[in-house]
Amino acid sequence: MTEILIGTSAFTAKGWLGSFYPAGMAPRDFLSYYATQFQTVELDNTFYRTPAISTVEGWNLKTPPGFVFAAKIPQVITHEKVLVDCDDDLKHFLDTMTALGDKLGPLLFQFGYFNRSAFKSGAEFLARLKPFLKKLPKDFGFAVEIRNKSWMDAEYVDLLRENNVAMALIDQSWVPRPWEMKEKLNLITADFTYVRWLGDREGIEAETKTWDKIIVDRTSDLRNWIEVLKQMLNTKKILKMFAFANNHYQGFGPGTVKLFKDLWDR
Repeated sequence: MTEILIGTSAFTAKGWLGSFYPAGMAPRDFLSYYATQFQTVELDNTFYRTPAISTVEGWNLKTPPGFVFAAKIPQVITHEKVLVDCDDDLKHFLDTMTALGDKLGPLLFQFGYFNRSAFKSGAEFLARLKPFLKKLPKDFGFAVEIRNKSWMDAEYVDLLRENNVAMALIDQSWVPRPWEMKEKLNLITADFTYVRWLGDREGIEAETKTWDKIIVDRTSDLRNWIEVLKQMLNTKKILKMFAFANNHYQGFGPGTVKLFKDLWDR
């Protein structure tokens, strides 16, 4: 049976103390408590820099067996060097993250939107991505997220599938959702799937920057997600499903996880 792991993007946020974490809890205890509620977390802080090995060892010590960490690849690789001359950066990151042992889950290459000054076309981006994916070490799980919607075509997903790299499925304001792509693309590109509920950052931050409650109703969208994901799971080609809720999706990541689980179980 496929293992389904659902959590949030990061395990701390303004507004979570008293709404998700018990009032008065010390920040050093957040991760241990989080791991009593969810089986996985997507680390956002790894995007900014490779953490100290002592930090990674601390994450390991504070979580129980079976807990899984997903993590963003550092931006020096995806945004600054954009896959060029970054072998040492990636090796340093991977060597550090292996301190998590068998708790280390998928690692996400999150690319931003590229204008024509960066890449003239999706084909030009794929020409850079292809040799990079081929030399990735096979003992890690990787996912790729792009935000140029016209580049999400058969050539792109076929390249990911050739390398057993998951296509990150995202729910964001300007990117097609899976149910809008499933008729023309096979969304299964690896033996796991990677879901990110991101939302409309600019829109929701105009209403709040304190992430303590749901303020946007996305029940209908989550039902669409459930329909698509169950269809994917029914193919028997996916061994694990990871899904992560960002505060920007509804206003409160833990609330989105709870709503999704309730809808899934129904």
